[in-house]
Amino acid sequence: MRIVIAGAGEVGTHLAKMLSNEDHEILIIDIEEGRLKPIDASSDLMTFTGSATSVKLLKEALGNKTGLFIAVTHSEATNITAAILAKELGAKKTIARIDNREYLEHPTRKFLRTLGIDSIVYPEMITAKEVIGLLHETGTTEFMEFSGGILALYVQKLEKNAPVLYHTLREIANTPDFDQYRAVAIKRNEKTIIPRGDEKFLEGDLVYVISTREGIKEMMTFSGKKNFVAKNIMILGGSRIGRKVALSLQKDCNIKLIEQDSEKCINLADELENTLIINGDGRNADLLLEEGIDKTDAFVAVTGNSETNILACLLAKRMNVKKTIAEVEKVEYINLADTTGIDTVVNKKISTASRIFRHTTNPNVTQVKCMTGTDAEVLEYKITEGAKITKNKLCNMKFPKGAIVGGGIRRGKPFLATGDTIIEPNDRIIVFTLPEALKKLSKFFE
Repeated sequence: MRIVIAGAGEVGTHLAKMLSNEDHEILIIDIEEGRLKPIDASSDLMTFTGSATSVKLLKEALGNKTGLFIAVTHSEATNITAAILAKELGAKKTIARIDNREYLEHPTRKFLRTLGIDSIVYPEMITAKEVIGLLHETGTTEFMEFSGGILALYVQKLEKNAPVLYHTLREIANTPDFDQYRAVAIKRNEKTIIPRGDEKFLEGDLVYVISTREGIKEMMTFSGKKNFVAKNIMILGGSRIGRKVALSLQKDCNIKLIEQDSEKCINLADELENTLIINGDGRNADLLLEEGIDKTDAFVAVTGNSETNILACLLAKRMNVKKTIAEVEKVEYINLADTTGIDTVVNKKISTASRIFRHTTNPNVTQVKCMTGTDAEVLEYKITEGAKITKNKLCNMKFPKGAIVGGGIRRGKPFLATGDTIIEPNDRIIVFTLPEALKKLSKFFE
């Protein structure tokens, strides 16, 4: 499929990198030549310098066979205009990045669709929802639900108190209730491993686990984690993300929001009636102590500065805050943040890319999540009649080595996959995959 991406910023380049692992023809448009030079130097992608709203340039880039046009420039107006023009010029499907939450409301969204925009993405809203989910599931580093929580993916960071340490996967498989959860991957020293039976769990590992509702308690026990209720929450940064998190939780939780910009504090106070707005620098330890950080359950740092968010979370961790979440937009800082003791890292462009990526894969993919800090992806497939994966047991399938079926949902009930599992039509199954296996996956679901 030909995919045209307007905007070579962080979201656009990350998307292009992900999509280059599949058999797509990818073209990127950006008004700044400097953004395109690194792409030209490191990949075979075709680039166009110029405005994404130029009809002449769009005609040249789109050609006669563009399946998907994605507008993710830093300008909302450019994205909307470019998507409308691309649709008019023949693009089969268009996606536009927006910065105005009013556009998500049904009448406006419906109107945009009549103009030719098939889908809109709002990165800050996507990330805010992710943060809110993590504040409900406090015992995990990353989280993804399937079919309303019947099955879920949890990411557990193994610390020195974890009972599972130095045991092999095979040993854990012989424990009670193991049939309710399953480790599908391990991230260790920046390398992601699909574990086999003799793989040992080590301190510092990030373990990706598929679990049923019934298996959560046992899984938490083995990883040395506990879910707790976060009632007292401190947010650093009155960004769109911070505002949305506070707005969603302020009725049920005690929220304090720290913002350095005094004018923004006035606007926040008008909008967030049940949130205490504090004008100050969240990196100031005395201010944090004065505002009761030692009595805080969770600390969320979502300023526009990755360094500030990391430092503030480290300070909060030192003051024994149970859960810290940092927005880290610089990819090179993600692994650093993971190894310094911060509980969870969120990244707008990875979250947004996950949402867009679903439109580019096999039509039977119903959900996609790109995992933070690794190139791995989690995909949910709906199995159609006659799909190759239904023809034999999984152990006889010659499934790609870099991918694993974690489990699935059959007639509303969850199951975890083993070598003897036979996938059936209408199942929804969850697959964890590394980039090198992505191309090979499609043929199993056709």
